[in-house]
Amino acid sequence: MSLFGGVLAGFLLYFFVRCILAGLFTVQQNERAVITSFGRAQRIKEKTTLDLPVGESLNERDRERYVYPQLRVIGPGGPYFKFPWQKVYKVDIAIRTVNLAFDPEAPTANQGNTILDAVTKDQLNIGITGQLRYKVSELNLYAFLFGVKNPIAHIMGYFVSILRERIANFEARETSAAVMPEGVAEAVVMEGVSINDLRKNLNDLNQQMDQECVSSAARYGIVLDASLITGIDPPQEIESALAAINTAHNEVSAELSLAQANADQKIEQSKRAVEIETMRAQAEVQPLERLAEQLSELEGRGSGALDAYLRNVRLGLFGKAKRVIAGVQL
Repeated sequence: MSLFGGVLAGFLLYFFVRCILAGLFTVQQNERAVITSFGRAQRIKEKTTLDLPVGESLNERDRERYVYPQLRVIGPGGPYFKFPWQKVYKVDIAIRTVNLAFDPEAPTANQGNTILDAVTKDQLNIGITGQLRYKVSELNLYAFLFGVKNPIAHIMGYFVSILRERIANFEARETSAAVMPEGVAEAVVMEGVSINDLRKNLNDLNQQMDQECVSSAARYGIVLDASLITGIDPPQEIESALAAINTAHNEVSAELSLAQANADQKIEQSKRAVEIETMRAQAEVQPLERLAEQLSELEGRGSGALDAYLRNVRLGLFGKAKRVIAGVQL
């Protein structure tokens, strides 16, 4: 074999390995892939994320800022082929769960990524524990791959900032005050403590966070599937004092509820007694009214009819009597 033939065979072998074998790839079930040519992702012409349902969550100001092109997404399967000047970006779209205090850029932050610090509206430092579920939005892979440098760190900072703002301004729904007398409701509300309101309304807080973060898919290409805040704890140095306050508050609330229940019971008994006496009076009055109507009808028929009725009544009374005393006129 000549030198030229050896070079040609080596070139063909290199071309086969580099361009054919290395150009084949597959995509797993929980993955989505995007191909770039010379660094530019393959796009769907004149289509942006504003044309998708994820864009409806953005307000007018954000709609001008977060406009990303729609990309051609490769689904599970294969083998697929790419040219040497193309690059494949694979993204795992499975749902993941992380601690609320997780900081991918600072492992020592938030007490070792275990407890998130926040401040309540009455200036109380609290520690928050819980979990956050998220997944990559396959409808907005451009934002996840090319929009921000570190999407996970960005979305965690976005979520934590909203959570701290909600805790600093959280107010419990005044459901109990609407059904209680004015004086009792004011006494209960005055005894409220912000951390108690947060603990009693964790479900509302989680729902508010889900609503506030619904635009994350359009902003950063990550869907915040659900937030689950499981614990809100005060600092150790004031925990005993807060426990005493809660005990006193619970005792006052219990006494007020008991007094209100006794008052409601007495009022209900009084109403029932009035109803019973009213029904008895009506039962006694109705026969008299009926008798008066009958006498009026007899009188309208003539004086003889009324006299005959009175005579029959007297005879009936005489028949039932055992002794009759007759009066004598002098």
